[in-house]
This record gives sequence, structure tokens and C-alpha cells, in this order.
Amino acid sequence: MSMDTSLRTGSSLTRHKNVLNRAERIARLKTLEKWTEGGKVLGMPKVGNRKPKAGGGSTKKKDEAAAGDAKAAAPAKK
Repeated sequence: MSMDTSLRTGSSLTRHKNVLNRAERIARLKTLEKWTEGGKVLGMPKVGNRKPKAGGGSTKKKDEAAAGDAKAAAPAKK
């Protein structure tokens, strides 16, 4: 029997948000040192909320490294 989709764990319910609420925007601006206490709430600068890409690095470098490892692992012929 399968589990009902409404019974999800807490970690699967959290998702990446593109739009931040006002408190989150102010917190982000404080970390970027672009917010002064007592500043205007209306007309705040935009704040990007980009999701970092998983993994990284180029596949070409990985392929070259794998080929080099294969050559090193091969026994030397006499």
C-alpha cells in the first residue's frame, strides 16, 4: 500500500522561493549592508534570491581526469 501524498515529511515540503517577503528582504539587505535602521520600507531595492546549482565544474575536466586515472591504473607492459 502506498502512502497518501498529503502525508509528506517536513523536508520535502520546503522549496526554493523566488519571491521573498518583506522581513526576508530586509534580512538579506542587512547581510549585504544595504539597509540602514529606520530606512524606508516602501521603495526597497530588489533582492535576488537565486538557487545555487548543485554539483558544478565542467564535465570536460572530469573526463580528462578520469582518463588520466585509467592510464595510471593500467599495469605497465614490459
